[in-house]
Amino acid sequence: MSDVQPEDAPSTQEPEPAHPAGNDTRRDFLGRAGGVALIGGVVASYGSLAAVAGRFMFPEPDGGKVWVYAARLADVAVGQALSFSTPSGARLTIARTKDTGGAEDFIALSSVCPHLGCQVHWEEQNDRFFCPCHNGVFDPEGRGIGGPVLDAGQSLASYPLRAENGLLFIEVDAPVQGGAA
Repeated sequence: MSDVQPEDAPSTQEPEPAHPAGNDTRRDFLGRAGGVALIGGVVASYGSLAAVAGRFMFPEPDGGKVWVYAARLADVAVGQALSFSTPSGARLTIARTKDTGGAEDFIALSSVCPHLGCQVHWEEQNDRFFCPCHNGVFDPEGRGIGGPVLDAGQSLASYPLRAENGLLFIEVDAPVQGGAA
């Protein structure tokens, strides 16, 4: 016998189920969801790139410099240091190195290591500034004397100080008022 069936004979294979309009398969749904996620990721990436480029090409205007109260001269003993935050958010360390009664007794340095941006602190017992991240060592004037900062010839940024009527003032960047439009 032959397996050939006449064309008019009914088929023995079951027809594939039809999906009525609006009833998507899981595969259809996941395909669309993946496409939407891909497009969303691309849009977010380009948006982030545009934001970074915009900040680079149009930086905030410089607010200038201002003198800000830092401490009373009598409140900081020789060898002591105090942490200070500027109005713009920069972290500084102000250390007293001698006692002649004026601003020249103090030094104000950035608390951020120029090597990788770690927090630097004053070690009174060792008469130095120290960065614990990579053992960076700075002398009392902020010059790199050990670790990777010595190899790179890096120093801590310094800030001008002045004394008036027993008070210590520091010159810092003024905060930008209102922001860029």
